[in-house]
Amino acid sequence: MKAALIRLNPEVESEPSRADEVLHRLRAIILSARQGSLLAANEEFAAWLNGDRSMPFGPGGAHTTVRLIDFDNPQASANKWMVSTEVTFTSGRIERRFDLVLWCNGLPVVVGEAKSPVRPAYSWFDAAAQIHDDYEKNVPSFFVPNVLSFATEGKDFRFGSVGMPVGMWGPWRKEPDGSAPVPVGLAAVEEAIRGVLFPATILDFLRFFTAFATDKKHRKIKVIARFQQFQGANLMVERVLNGRIKKGLIWHFQGSGKSLLMVFAAQKLRAMARLANPTVLIVVDRIDLDTQITGTFTAADVPNLVSSDSRAELQQLLREGARKVIITTIHKFSEAPGVLDDRHNIIAMVDEAHRTQEGDLGRKMREALPNAFLFGLTGTPINKRDRNTFWAFGAEEDKGGYLSRYTYQDSIRDGATLPLHFEPRLSEITIDQEGIDDAFNELATRHDLSEAEKTALSQKAASLETLIKSQDRVQKVAADIAEHFTSKVAPNGFKGQVVVYDKAACVAYKEALDGLLGADASAVVMSIDARDPQVWKDCFALDKDAEAKLLARFNDPADPLQVIIVTAKLLTGFDAPILQAQYLDKPLRDHTLLQAITRTNRTYAEKGKTHGLVIDYLGIFDDVAQALLFDDKSVQRVITNIAELRNQLPVAIATALSFFPGVDRTVSGYEGLIQAQAALADDAAKDAFALAYSIVGQLWEALSPDPILSDHEANYRWLTDVYESVKPTDLTGRLVWHSLGAKTLGLINEHVTVEVPRTDLETIILDAQVIEDLSSGKQREVKEELERQITARIAKHINNPKFVELGQRLNALREKYSHGQQASLEFLKELFALARDTVAAEKEVAEVPREERGRAALTELFESLKDADTPVMVERVVNDVDQVVKSVRFDGWQNTSEGDRLVQQALRKTLYVKYKIRDNDVFERALGYIREYY
Repeated sequence: MKAALIRLNPEVESEPSRADEVLHRLRAIILSARQGSLLAANEEFAAWLNGDRSMPFGPGGAHTTVRLIDFDNPQASANKWMVSTEVTFTSGRIERRFDLVLWCNGLPVVVGEAKSPVRPAYSWFDAAAQIHDDYEKNVPSFFVPNVLSFATEGKDFRFGSVGMPVGMWGPWRKEPDGSAPVPVGLAAVEEAIRGVLFPATILDFLRFFTAFATDKKHRKIKVIARFQQFQGANLMVERVLNGRIKKGLIWHFQGSGKSLLMVFAAQKLRAMARLANPTVLIVVDRIDLDTQITGTFTAADVPNLVSSDSRAELQQLLREGARKVIITTIHKFSEAPGVLDDRHNIIAMVDEAHRTQEGDLGRKMREALPNAFLFGLTGTPINKRDRNTFWAFGAEEDKGGYLSRYTYQDSIRDGATLPLHFEPRLSEITIDQEGIDDAFNELATRHDLSEAEKTALSQKAASLETLIKSQDRVQKVAADIAEHFTSKVAPNGFKGQVVVYDKAACVAYKEALDGLLGADASAVVMSIDARDPQVWKDCFALDKDAEAKLLARFNDPADPLQVIIVTAKLLTGFDAPILQAQYLDKPLRDHTLLQAITRTNRTYAEKGKTHGLVIDYLGIFDDVAQALLFDDKSVQRVITNIAELRNQLPVAIATALSFFPGVDRTVSGYEGLIQAQAALADDAAKDAFALAYSIVGQLWEALSPDPILSDHEANYRWLTDVYESVKPTDLTGRLVWHSLGAKTLGLINEHVTVEVPRTDLETIILDAQVIEDLSSGKQREVKEELERQITARIAKHINNPKFVELGQRLNALREKYSHGQQASLEFLKELFALARDTVAAEKEVAEVPREERGRAALTELFESLKDADTPVMVERVVNDVDQVVKSVRFDGWQNTSEGDRLVQQALRKTLYVKYKIRDNDVFERALGYIREYY
């Protein structure tokens, strides 16, 4: 160390005795770990290693930076690197021997423990526990200069930092290139060693990929990057330094440390001399995410950090060219007056990119920062419907559209997150339709409602919302939540979250749970606005500080607050390792659904948490499975084909404007709209304009946030105003609901019966293997065999005109659906009809296959038609129709009114209640098939 001080510091070289002064300071830090905190000593020593400390060695006693390491040439002769084995260290009377130590300039920066690969009783875990539980506690002085430690038994490799619990030690993997097999055993360990234990990597960890933070209990902790954070951040830095490609999309699954990835990337970007002191923008789309990410950056003590509190402050910071890390929300760009800063060394990291780019806010940000680098980060996989995100951030050069990708399978395999267990507890709802009809007719007669008013009232009342929020159902689901939580979750020291339909449902569930668990056991967290009842404001309004205190109570195992009730808040940006069970009673979809359920997947080693648990009251697992699937090839096409949409937009706008020849579009307000409406002389013209405008709207949404939209913004706004002015307004429904809605809901509640949620349904474990199966297409061979069977079934009667016609219908349906021309409901209708007619034709020739000899006709037909894009929901409907009816029918049921009623009831439950398919045509066609087949 002394030689390095002389070699790296001219002030010390000119007066070598100064090296002893530095060594004296360093020795004092090392010795302090015996009596004080190893973490505090490690943090202070890291500051010396990073060149953040100075001594009065300059002219006139001026302070100059002391360098212990040459970071500019990590592997050159300026630094002396050495590996030694079997290192014995004595501290007082205690002696310990370390298997491997990596030294830099005389300092032990890495310690490794290796167990035998041929003794099955030992694993990397035992090696890591020896470092964490023994070495760090009994000889802490040796770990004061430590950057990282590693453990291996020749089969796996894990690394961690001082004080890190063993359960949090992470692996190291290279991102697979798709062609080479994934290494295992010693080959995997070698790959990890080459990834982690090289000088440049270790110094990268020391400078940029370590954070000394404060946890929620105000304890100092040391965080070291996991491999996906290290690789993802470095890919961003490399792209910025290269300067050619100015965007990239990073998908790292929920809970795998995306916020810290941004911390590490910001630290390294700010330190790059070639970037000339850049500005790093962290852009989020919600206040709660702003709070969470600001908290992460603040806890990590990132220097030169500022959180912009207003639009004006953000504009001022950018106009002045502030060379800082700025955290802001996307909405603060909404009033940006054109270009705010055109520098090329601005790097924007846009969190939850698939939502942030909605509307025109992303375009305003791009206009304000025309030369910035833009990196989109998301915690949920983006499917092909989210085309904006792919082309807005995905570069054509990136395989699959992603610069960096860390999947759900990866995060579970590596222990970054936990598997999710789905426990369906579906509540069966029985509707007395006849009773409702009678009561509703009586209500309509008493209030002299017109047919239009009756229709409007019944449509609004007959919604999914009404059934989910019925009083009987809320009481029974709340009772089930209380019973499940007190028996399965609370005894293990974990807590729960109830996710409900809306704010009114939050209040209803709070009242119900208060009577079951006590008022102190639960709390509501929801946003309150001016339109809400005063009683809600009095009971549930929380300012920022009050909400933070409430969540701190929730995270405290000793606090009586056990359950939080939410509808929109705390479904993103909410990290609570103590949360294990989420009681989901709200229909969610796509990334919103994935973000919600992954609140439960955070690791919590102290309590032995093994999985997150989603108690599913609405049967949303199908939607989860679908949301996790996406098609790399199709999203790549989205990225490359966006130019086609750009070319279509001017034509579409010109087509829409052609409806208004001679209209002066500079005249605004009422006068301008009068002129425009006069040009749409009749309903036919209005309908034609509406169609033309819808094409413009679709293109606009697909292209946003492309800067090309700015060239057409005035015309688009004008067309939008005209469209809104000619669109029919239905006040009848709103007026009649205002006066009679409560009474209508009351009579529905009286005629709705809810059975206790079922507890006999199989738990679905959503782990890495299940996701692998969902996305691998393993069923393709089975599908092809079934297609051969059903085709052969029709082909047996090739000379029968009826079967020829059925074969033609089968091929037409297959062709139509495979080309995406048919919605899933229409597909179901035609499938039911084709199945019915196939069985009827077979009956005529006395060749009906027995159920015992094969699968039901409907299922066979469906299997012959489905492909990779077929919604999981459709497959479930088909299977359930066959299975449910088999379980309730009896011989001769078609000839009895009771039999027919039972079958109709079972079918209605499947279609109406479970799958929310309230289409009478689908019901009738399915019933026709059942009557024919069974």
